[in-house]
Amino acid sequence: MTDDRTRWNEKHNQSDFMLPDEPIPELEARIETLPDGRALDVATGTGRNAIFLAEHGYDVDAIDVSDVAIEEASRRAARRDLEIEWVRADLAEYDLEAEHYDLISVSFFAGLEHLPALKEALAPGGVLVYEHHLRSSDLVDIGPSSDRHRYRSNDLLRACLDLTILSYEERRRSLLDGTAAVTTLVARNSHGGSQSLPILKDDNDRSRDR
Repeated sequence: MTDDRTRWNEKHNQSDFMLPDEPIPELEARIETLPDGRALDVATGTGRNAIFLAEHGYDVDAIDVSDVAIEEASRRAARRDLEIEWVRADLAEYDLEAEHYDLISVSFFAGLEHLPALKEALAPGGVLVYEHHLRSSDLVDIGPSSDRHRYRSNDLLRACLDLTILSYEERRRSLLDGTAAVTTLVARNSHGGSQSLPILKDDNDRSRDR
């Protein structure tokens, strides 16, 4: 944990290191269809997803290994008068309570090995929204320099097939001041051949930067 914490603290202290201010686009687009209640934001960084969820009435826990990131996220939330439970921890060493969260968001965190624990932490009917960098043969500007920290095509999908897949997409999209190759998954902790499905706005109205 110490090495990861040091590495990410150093990253966040670099003047040219930036994270998006806006939440995961699919999280923003689907917010009216997602279950209310308690949310967990994993690898919260400077708090973009956590703040968005708190503004929409969720009781939010937000976890990140970096002290620097958590401090900045806390300041951002305080300016908006939002109460969020900020957790400085390595997810590998943090005990998640079973069936505790109605919504879990994960953004740009290479951690397929943590998915079993995250899925157990979803309440029945709870939803996981996960976005991460992909390996790609296309030229992209944003993301890890090594494929080691990028997912292969369908890695995330295969890891979540025990959930109900509401949406899965692999694409390039604008991110910060460049282009990234990303995979985005929305999946619900539910089972069965016949299920209730959300009604979404038309794609032309839903997203501004696909």
